[in-house]
Amino acid sequence: MLAGPLVALILAGGSPLEPARADDSAPADAIGAPASLAVEPAEFLLSGRRATAQLIASATDPDGSLRDLTRLVEWTSLDPSVAVVDARGRVTPVGDGEARIVASGGSVQAEALVRVEKMAEPSPVSFRHDVIPALSQASCNMGACHGTPTGKGGFRLSLRGYLPDEDYKTLSREIAGRRVDPFDPDRSLMLTKPLGLIAHEGGQRLFRDTKTFEFLRDWIAEGVKDDPSSPAAVSLEISPGDRVLNAPARTQQISARVSYADGSVRDVTPICYYDSSNTDIAEVDPSGFVTFKKRGEVAIIAHYLDLVATVRLTHLVEVPGFAEVPVPRDNLVDRAVFAKLNRMRIAPSEPSTDEEFIRRVYLDTIGVLPTPEETKAFLDNPSPTRYEEVVEQLIERPEFNDFWALKFADVLRSNSRLIKSKGAYAFHRWIRSQLEQNRPLDAFVRDLLTADGSTFDNPAANYYRISRTPEEAVETTAQLFLGVRIQCAKCHNHPFERWTQDDYYGFAAFFSRVRQKQGLLPDEEIIFATDSGDVRQPRTGQVMPPKALGGPVFADDQSEADRPDRLAEWLTSEDNDFFAKSTVNRIWYHLMGKGIVDPVDDFRDSNPASNDELLDGLADDFVASGYDLRHLVRTILTSRTYRLSARANELNADDEVYFSHAVTKLLPAEVLLDAISTVTDVPTSFSGLPANAPAITIPDGQMDHPFLKTFGRPARELACECERESDSNLSQALQLIGGATVHDKLRADGGRMHRLAESGKSSAEITAELYAIALSRPPTDTELQAAVAHIDGSEDRRQAIEDLGWVLINSKEFLFRH
Repeated sequence: MLAGPLVALILAGGSPLEPARADDSAPADAIGAPASLAVEPAEFLLSGRRATAQLIASATDPDGSLRDLTRLVEWTSLDPSVAVVDARGRVTPVGDGEARIVASGGSVQAEALVRVEKMAEPSPVSFRHDVIPALSQASCNMGACHGTPTGKGGFRLSLRGYLPDEDYKTLSREIAGRRVDPFDPDRSLMLTKPLGLIAHEGGQRLFRDTKTFEFLRDWIAEGVKDDPSSPAAVSLEISPGDRVLNAPARTQQISARVSYADGSVRDVTPICYYDSSNTDIAEVDPSGFVTFKKRGEVAIIAHYLDLVATVRLTHLVEVPGFAEVPVPRDNLVDRAVFAKLNRMRIAPSEPSTDEEFIRRVYLDTIGVLPTPEETKAFLDNPSPTRYEEVVEQLIERPEFNDFWALKFADVLRSNSRLIKSKGAYAFHRWIRSQLEQNRPLDAFVRDLLTADGSTFDNPAANYYRISRTPEEAVETTAQLFLGVRIQCAKCHNHPFERWTQDDYYGFAAFFSRVRQKQGLLPDEEIIFATDSGDVRQPRTGQVMPPKALGGPVFADDQSEADRPDRLAEWLTSEDNDFFAKSTVNRIWYHLMGKGIVDPVDDFRDSNPASNDELLDGLADDFVASGYDLRHLVRTILTSRTYRLSARANELNADDEVYFSHAVTKLLPAEVLLDAISTVTDVPTSFSGLPANAPAITIPDGQMDHPFLKTFGRPARELACECERESDSNLSQALQLIGGATVHDKLRADGGRMHRLAESGKSSAEITAELYAIALSRPPTDTELQAAVAHIDGSEDRRQAIEDLGWVLINSKEFLFRH
């Protein structure tokens, strides 16, 4: 019975009678002079000969900071007849009893108490609790391997083991049992291929000196048994918890423990599989050892069966020249952002110029350029509250409603292909009217989710004309109002997150009684609810009661058809923080150019917020304001953070997530077209809209315009911000350089270029006017001299002025929000 653990110990490079150290060549100064050392868990139980436990040794330095010394300290078991410990802090049982495990490093040491029991009892491998996780840990059942729907090489497993019944049949019954051979386990294809002993397209996935190999081999040797009645795994916990690592520390061992329905707890560190939220910053190996490559934050995610647990780790380095900046206290945005920048040792950029600010705030808030008169009035205003004053003016302008109606209509998919032309116009008018009334956004969403009746008389009902099935409604509602992309869970448990098929179809039950029928008028539909209609989980066939994502199961009265009402009540309640957080994150994204959680509609454990204090603070304030959109916009726009320059400095040039400088981004298609129309003073005509109507008021996503299409205007087929393209490309350059839209506007008779050429104004006056209109600033001396020289030296004055307009329209300063 002792042979297995002793052999494992020797293979790991240690002896039960000698101290074990992960790296005997590690210099003494790597441990340094910590004030104290602690081992966790301080007490633990190993039950049965297969149990192991990963210990973590943490040093506290004199300044209070923590360091992981798990692979630097010397590990010793004071009673190797009970348990032994290897060089990496992994404890293996030997015999029943108690033993103390000691970690020694420099002048400090700490110990943990292990109790071992049931070593004389059988300890069979569990198919459900050992084999399935082992296959996941080896990546055999991942989506790129045998977990794909069609499998690989004729061998198909369920994705990350979400269908253990089918996996058991596949492994034990298919191809005449050749995958598993209980009479000669080492000849089983299940071992020889991933070990690399015979050709395997996936390469070597299995290694002999691991628990993964032990469980797979011994399960085969024990007769390939299933254990469907084994207690369910109910929770997973990661140690040591969130931690900051100050350089030179850059590694951290983690451990994972699972709790089962029968009350037992077990260390599963070696058979979990792990992910890092950003592998450019830090990587994690199969043993749960995290190594940072550079400064930053990551979430390390541990997976065991369908359980997920995360820990947030931050790595900080000394930055020469960095000095903390004062943290403003009068704005919750600045309080959170500047405090985070100080913690991460990132210096904020200098404030933007007033010319940059006025152009930026107009484009971000109402989607139009400020007029030269508006710019001058702001620049001439000596009041210290001029920033707050201009924001207040902008959020009350009618263009605010036009611009934000465009944003909401995009993700609500207002287009004539889905809801016909009349429906698209009616839906857009309804959205804009809600914004004009400053309707609280929780009420706005409740109106959408509970809407019924005619899609003409009650345009909010178009929500269910677009999302026609429970599945479509699930995915749209989760992504729009909870920030959760749950599509994966439709076919299987989510491979990387906590959402399961039960979650998906439980949420779908809220929409299972919503119906559509043809109305009396052409293209009209009637949305109504019935008191019958259920959703069945496709794998189990079980009728699913309505269940909120991450929330409660709702008791159902079959005589009532109020499921959407109950969903709307829960979704917008203070008990559900998904709604407030996803909403403020979306608004932040539109104003700041990048989400606090990014992508903006992808909230998940493996995609953490860049600033939890900022996200939580904005969400709490949003709820306290009564879900007031204008209040939220005002809070963000009046912050010092919003006014930071887009010019990075040497201390923040590599920051892409903490908002130390403004984001530079291409203007949205409609805003850019309107801006070009403003510079040239030649409006664009749109079918079905009044003359001179700006592009930001187009109600129908199917309205075709070559310029708008080229610059990424979405067709509104997806409930995702990602459908609107924001990256520049060659087609856009060709449109700007030689496209008909820009060319015709610059050369239009009666347009601004024509009038300036006929105005009698000097070349300098013309240049200054065009710069003020296009860039909200005067030209520099160099720019002025070059423009005047070009205009005065040209035989065709009008064409020279058109050239200047073309140069400004094609400049990065004009094309980008900065």
